[in-house]
Amino acid sequence: MTSLLPRLLPALDRFNAAHPWDHNAHFHPWILRQLPRRFGSALDVGSGSGDLVRLLATRAVTVHGVDADPAIVALARELTPAANTTGVTFTVADAPSGIPGGSYDVITCVAVLHHLPLADALAAFRDHLAPGGTLVVVGLARQQTPVDHLLAAVSAPLNAATGWLKNRGRTSPAPRPLAMTAVTRPADTGFPTLVREARRILPGARLRRRLFWRYTLVWRQRPHGDGDVRM
Repeated sequence: MTSLLPRLLPALDRFNAAHPWDHNAHFHPWILRQLPRRFGSALDVGSGSGDLVRLLATRAVTVHGVDADPAIVALARELTPAANTTGVTFTVADAPSGIPGGSYDVITCVAVLHHLPLADALAAFRDHLAPGGTLVVVGLARQQTPVDHLLAAVSAPLNAATGWLKNRGRTSPAPRPLAMTAVTRPADTGFPTLVREARRILPGARLRRRLFWRYTLVWRQRPHGDGDVRM
């Protein structure tokens, strides 16, 4: 069995490359389920090509996307029709220091937090979240514990099966390079550390390991400033 692994893993990589799918977009419907039906303002940190921003715009009055990559911000603007998405803006900025001032009813951050200084980013999200607002993070953590490795082992065949189904069994070209710029570095912080730091800065935050090498964090700012959970 062990001797099969060196041949099996490259074959699985080739299969996944031929049947690609967007792991982050997979969580977009789940993100929307954590949010109110309507809200005033939203901020998406690390907005990439703007897919989540455009979804948030179906519920929000204004949505602001920030990303450090000028090329992908330009792509997001190109892909966002002004006639159908009034109130949507994109800005080139480094997070957390470059987060636009003011407060937001919703803040989202997908597959970006592991690129940022963890404590500073979480504190900035907290400080920019309006009373009663909701923070939703989908992130990547370093595999350290037996549970991490078990979920990764389960995710591997499910990833291949999902790619096969989403592509209807056909091979598909890989996503354009610009859409992949957000995933440039593996996570170096383990999930237990993430939980401790998040709950220190965001009391009451709920974090869960997920399939497909992701975790989720949900936190709601109470009107008096304390944290509570909205699931």
